[in-house]
Amino acid sequence: MNKLVFELRYLLHSRLAAGALLALLLLASLSVWCGMRAVAMQEHALERITAAHQYDMAAVKERYKDGGDAGYAAYYTFHLTTDAPSSLAFLALGQRDLLPYSLRVRMLGLHSQLYESETFNPELALPGRFDFAFVLTYLVPLFVIALLHDCMTAEHESGRLRLLMSLPMQGGMIWWQRAGLRYAAVMLALLLPLAVGLIQAGASPGQATGVILIASLYTAFWGGLSMLVGARARSSATAAAILLGLFVVLTLLLPTASNAAIARLIPVGKGVELAMTQRQEVHQGWDLPKSTTFKKFFKTHPEWSDTPPVEGRFHWKWYYAMHQVGDEAVALQASQYRSNLERRDAWTGRLGWLLPAAATQVALHRLADTDLQAQLGYRDSIATFHARLRQYYYPFVFFERPFGAQEFAAIPSYVPRKSEADLRVELLVTLALMTLLVGLCAALAIRNIRPLPDTEVE
Repeated sequence: MNKLVFELRYLLHSRLAAGALLALLLLASLSVWCGMRAVAMQEHALERITAAHQYDMAAVKERYKDGGDAGYAAYYTFHLTTDAPSSLAFLALGQRDLLPYSLRVRMLGLHSQLYESETFNPELALPGRFDFAFVLTYLVPLFVIALLHDCMTAEHESGRLRLLMSLPMQGGMIWWQRAGLRYAAVMLALLLPLAVGLIQAGASPGQATGVILIASLYTAFWGGLSMLVGARARSSATAAAILLGLFVVLTLLLPTASNAAIARLIPVGKGVELAMTQRQEVHQGWDLPKSTTFKKFFKTHPEWSDTPPVEGRFHWKWYYAMHQVGDEAVALQASQYRSNLERRDAWTGRLGWLLPAAATQVALHRLADTDLQAQLGYRDSIATFHARLRQYYYPFVFFERPFGAQEFAAIPSYVPRKSEADLRVELLVTLALMTLLVGLCAALAIRNIRPLPDTEVE
């Protein structure tokens, strides 16, 4: 206990260490606050959108209180779909900062509605959000390096190593005690703001445990790496330079190069291009004979082939069949687009098997339910709802049934998707194995540490 008290006093006596811990505490607090504020803004936006949508729905409902045409009702009635943020979204905003979390759809072509809003400013998206995931992945390693890079080399340079080596130590316990105290201080500065955010967000104990495990393992990896380099380096400056080089390579260069390689090997088009292709198919349908459109439609929807024939220049049955045919014309392209997105995401997850920064990012975004899988789940829920709309409206449109207030009230409602957030256990195991390997190498290096000759110290 006296040794720990002495090490704590030694740590706090250093202005660099005390300043670093205070700066980390402030940055972690700021990241949690920024994440909470971003989520609050999204929730407020959803509230405003919902209120405006309810007003529009009330106006449309009033129009059909005395009955009307189902085709007009399907065309002019927009249906709101939303994807509310999870309780951990403030930790890692992920795709929610780029792709829509609210979309109004109607019974027209689905693909043009899904992808027409998939646009963002690349210059604004490049820096990303300042959230807890950013602080943990990119800033915590720098603070760990600052606190641990000279843990042993400072004793070389001050000439105290011979004295310390003469003391009864087992396996270099003094170094592990010193490193453990610094690790605990870093985790305390990191987890105090996190705990406040988790309580305010109403996170479950399981979710909180998952976040703490990810943060603890990633921080421990950089702590072990700092001890390993510090035990082998000849000076504090050399240790710091090596560790900073490893930080740049492991956290910046390799992930960036790997993502660029994945993007090149698995090209993915733009959703807007898919939406434009679908619209072109629909526009071309205006110039085709109605029989051509119905032939394509009845091929995939034979249950409607015995409905009354279309007479006149325009009919809602033909119009909605044309939109559905336009959707089916780009179905293969849409499937390939989604498949390539999923392949990219899968390979990004595999980067976590080799790169601790990638493992941390992927695990946090999956736990926060803000990754690509969450966005695709939201799109799937919209597609399911759109299919329910078509199934509801088609009998009224194809058989020309009356459509009144009672039928309008029975229109299907959107059911939000259930959160599929989970803890990527394989990434946690990978992080644990990386940390264990680095820790074992550091232990061997510390056991073999020897004082430098006096001439080298000078």
